[in-house]
Amino acid sequence: MALPSFESSPPPPPPHHAGVSSNSKTEKDGTPLDMMTQLNNFSLSPPIHQLHESQKKSKNYNLLLVINYACLFVGSVSSTLISKFYFIHKGSSKWVSTWVQSAGFPLLLFPIYLPFIFGCTQRRPFSGFNSKLLLLSIAVGVLLGVNNFLFSYGNSYLPVSTSSLLLSSQLAFNLILSVIIVKQKVTFTNLNCVVLLTLSSVLLALGSSNDKPLGLTKAKYLVGFFSTLGAGFMFALYLPVMETIYRQVYCYAMVVEMQLVMEIAATAFATAGMAAAGGFSDMRDESTKVFDKGSAAYWLTIAGNLVIWQFCFMGTAGMVFLTTSLTGGICMTALMAINVIGGVLVYGDEFGGVKVVSTVLCVWGFCSYLYGMYVKNRKGKQSNHDESMEMNDVSRP
Repeated sequence: MALPSFESSPPPPPPHHAGVSSNSKTEKDGTPLDMMTQLNNFSLSPPIHQLHESQKKSKNYNLLLVINYACLFVGSVSSTLISKFYFIHKGSSKWVSTWVQSAGFPLLLFPIYLPFIFGCTQRRPFSGFNSKLLLLSIAVGVLLGVNNFLFSYGNSYLPVSTSSLLLSSQLAFNLILSVIIVKQKVTFTNLNCVVLLTLSSVLLALGSSNDKPLGLTKAKYLVGFFSTLGAGFMFALYLPVMETIYRQVYCYAMVVEMQLVMEIAATAFATAGMAAAGGFSDMRDESTKVFDKGSAAYWLTIAGNLVIWQFCFMGTAGMVFLTTSLTGGICMTALMAINVIGGVLVYGDEFGGVKVVSTVLCVWGFCSYLYGMYVKNRKGKQSNHDESMEMNDVSRP
């Protein structure tokens, strides 16, 4: 199977149909001599080579879409579980947990430079990357660093299943911010999904008093609860902002390059926090004295975080670039139920009646959105098919 191209180019221009060139010969009354010839040669179908090129691009696009969602699936589920593993085995530094989410950015150098080195693309890395994109990437990277810190703070106190359900509320924020930032159209399907997911989070909050881990005070539980909600809001802001920025990007390779710059900025933010809070000495002490699985397991956990989080963020960025910020948010939400189940299976999180109902509402909202999108796409295809048939009937002699 050929690898999908990291480059994209505008679609080929439409074929020149029945227009008459300025230098065509005409009769005395001005009627073109070759009018009948042009009408006979008129075709609504593009040339065969254009069809083949379009099909090739469509296959590359679909393959790239599948790869990105696979990265998002693996990254989202695994990152939540491995981050919780760090905390339940007596890792306690929020800044260490924040730092590992972005410090794996050198891994992105491989997809950036290897295609060029091996001749898979003629485009040089970072060509077309101007100062405006650089500054925007840095600014969004700092925002991402703050989001990572809030996620780490919330994940240190809350069960995986609870934090996953709370993070599902980002879809509601995403829709609202998408309406404001990228002018997303509000439909019944969108609104229904938002209402159901909001009810899911509210219900979870009302029933959260019995879900606190042993030894955790109510104050710390509430801090974790609202930190997770804050992380969901900031991530929901990140998605439409990136959709707006990606309108200035012409190929997937530039998305990876922007992600590298954002991860560097997020790592700089986390490194400053680590230095101020003594996070580097915490890493040394945790690995030798605190982590109850031993030093080797500690550093494997750190390494696993470095790799897994790159899958998560790169998959998210790719989904936003290839589709829309709302679709990316919905794909993230679709994985929340898997995270909840993972928390129950791996860590034995409670899964009582309140959490069951909350999960059902989450899945219901997501499925209703998918059904609405299916109906919309089906109507669009039928409309295009009818228009094509009408135009073909007109073109026949």
